[in-house]
Amino acid sequence: MLRRRRIALACIAVAALAAGIALGADGGSEPGGTAEPAAAAPTCPAEVASDPRRLVGQMLIVRMEATATEGLLARLRAGELGGVILFPPEGTSPSALREQIALLRRAAARGAAAAPLIAIDQEGGEVRRLPDLPPDRAPRALAAFGERAAHTEGAATGRALHRLGIDVDLAPVLDVPAVDGAFIASRAFSADPSQAAALGVAFGGGLQDEGVGATAKHFPGLGLATENTDLGPSVIQAPDAALDSGLEPFRAAVDAGFDLVMVSNATYPALDPRPASQSRRVIDGLLREQLGFDGAVITDDLGAGALTGAGIDEGDAAVGAARAGSDLLLFALSDGGAAREALVGALRRGELDRASLVASCARTTSLRAELSATSP
Repeated sequence: MLRRRRIALACIAVAALAAGIALGADGGSEPGGTAEPAAAAPTCPAEVASDPRRLVGQMLIVRMEATATEGLLARLRAGELGGVILFPPEGTSPSALREQIALLRRAAARGAAAAPLIAIDQEGGEVRRLPDLPPDRAPRALAAFGERAAHTEGAATGRALHRLGIDVDLAPVLDVPAVDGAFIASRAFSADPSQAAALGVAFGGGLQDEGVGATAKHFPGLGLATENTDLGPSVIQAPDAALDSGLEPFRAAVDAGFDLVMVSNATYPALDPRPASQSRRVIDGLLREQLGFDGAVITDDLGAGALTGAGIDEGDAAVGAARAGSDLLLFALSDGGAAREALVGALRRGELDRASLVASCARTTSLRAELSATSP
């Protein structure tokens, strides 16, 4: 069974207890007895909330290749980095990668900082950063085998990643190809929204059953995009009704308790003139309020061509994504240094709401606590 997030429930229970409201029999206590106190949801540590560099730093997920640089380790010790996305060079051995990941965790521990999130793109098929590890079938191929096979592939992938110390898979792709030439088609499960939802949720459930966070991507859907957002701007000129059918797999993932949702860098004029990763209407409005997602929102790569080609540099992209409500800011091509300085400056000038960043910190603290409970 998928591990479900309980942030909202825990907060309600804690508030009720604080107000002196006793839970009755339906709340799990005997009539006239004392209710079991609910465990409080993790909150943003005070030392992070009060330090601008740590508060924005914990949002950053930056690139790491074969080995951790001293600069990367220093930022982890200082508590100014949220984690890494791994791009292991061809031929990297599992043991070497495991040692490097352990080094990252030790660095954070020495600084009494939160454990870093270790993420990778292990979708299967053409996007498999560790080619010797599962999944053995591409998402599209799983359509012929059904949900049970998708869950089995997800679980095998989760076990393999977990053994290495990787705790977030930036998968599954839940986009639904809906036009000829959709660039995401080769990475998608199906062109049928219901089948894509069933297979994607089954795969993600397998990941999370093995202690690895699943990431529903690329919200609100790239199935109508013919331009690759990694390479340049992509504007999806479609009305709300056309976009809505592509939301079905994301609704299913939210209902199933996925830990993360990745927001795309495409622009959807029917929703907002800004790219989705920069849009509060998309993140806070559509994803959180309408779909009810209370987990961690991660952006797609903020150094991607969809943004840089539109004149949005790393610093502006980071500030825009944080303002829009993202919790984790992904930099697959850089160390995020320019983003960090831009975020700190924006926070100090009052251009970013500190309370919103503290709320993001609470969500990622909850995610880390959930994943660290199953760390190898």
